[in-house]
Amino acid sequence: MTTPTIELKPSSHPLSDAEREAILTDPGFGRHFTDHMVTIKWTEGRGWHDAELVPYAPLSIDPANMTLHYAQEIFEGLKAYRRPDGSVVTFRPDANARRFQASARRLAMPELPVELFIGACDALVQQDKAWVPEHGGESSLYLRPFMIAAEVGLGVRPANEYLFIVIASPAGAYFPGGVEPVSIWLSEDRVRAVPGGMGDAKTGGNYAASLLAQAEAATHGCAQVAYLDAVEHRWVEELGGMNLYFVYEDHIVTPALTGSLLAGITRDSLLRLAEDLGHPSREGRISIEQWRADTESGALKEVFACGTAAVITPVGTVKTKDGEWEQSGGEPGEVTMKLRKALLDIQTGRAEDVHGWTHELG
Repeated sequence: MTTPTIELKPSSHPLSDAEREAILTDPGFGRHFTDHMVTIKWTEGRGWHDAELVPYAPLSIDPANMTLHYAQEIFEGLKAYRRPDGSVVTFRPDANARRFQASARRLAMPELPVELFIGACDALVQQDKAWVPEHGGESSLYLRPFMIAAEVGLGVRPANEYLFIVIASPAGAYFPGGVEPVSIWLSEDRVRAVPGGMGDAKTGGNYAASLLAQAEAATHGCAQVAYLDAVEHRWVEELGGMNLYFVYEDHIVTPALTGSLLAGITRDSLLRLAEDLGHPSREGRISIEQWRADTESGALKEVFACGTAAVITPVGTVKTKDGEWEQSGGEPGEVTMKLRKALLDIQTGRAEDVHGWTHELG
């Protein structure tokens, strides 16, 4: 089966320059969307077809669409940045494309070719390049590729039709406080995922499963939830939407991928950047008892969360049903901020990209 070419059908009525610029002054996160989207269909026996860039518009979905009933849905998140010379790049789209394929395999969905995934993102960013915020700060254009089942029917089986879509949203800081440390609620009664489940797939069901604990966190004045493993309920895994890092005097640790954690692309990038900056880093296991004890003894210097949307966010207060403790005196840690700057500098073109992570539009 051949890879389809994306046909461009741009809007004849895009948002005016003045309206767009007004949005870009304070975009927030996920509140506004660009003028276009890319759609690609997949049909059993035909493969990928009808690849189009079209005006952003609502979808028309039959009430018996299989996604609405059996949740065959996956998504990704990546960003486009404007560099000092005005050019635009995306960050590690090939890694997102491969993770999208892995998620598709887990949910019995067709795998979108890497080159088609990147091409779809490129086409949308190229068409809506004016929506990429000016260089400076950490503003970006957030891309949300996703795929849903498109078949109509109530039989419990993999669908035989799918729809892949890419939309884009200008983004400011994910947390209103920017780099202010966030408070964490430790969920000891609920788990995000289990071994053999879908924890390593980027699918909406994992996020739906986190919402109740997230609501509980809010009642305790916390911005995020930290989950423990599903077997012993003592090993720290990740937050609802971000990976965690623990900074010691002579090394940095992030929870190892066990099959129930998402293999974060920011997480992977930081493992390598930490080594570049002279901080030995590794994957390992951290128990909740060790987290608290090492904080209280001073051995654990900093903790931060990371992900595409939030980049790097320091962890401040950790709250549990049995009490709470504070990280780094409630202030952003030195290593945390150094890593954050190093990553953003590569993404925005302020530093050389020695790893080849940035992708210029094709």
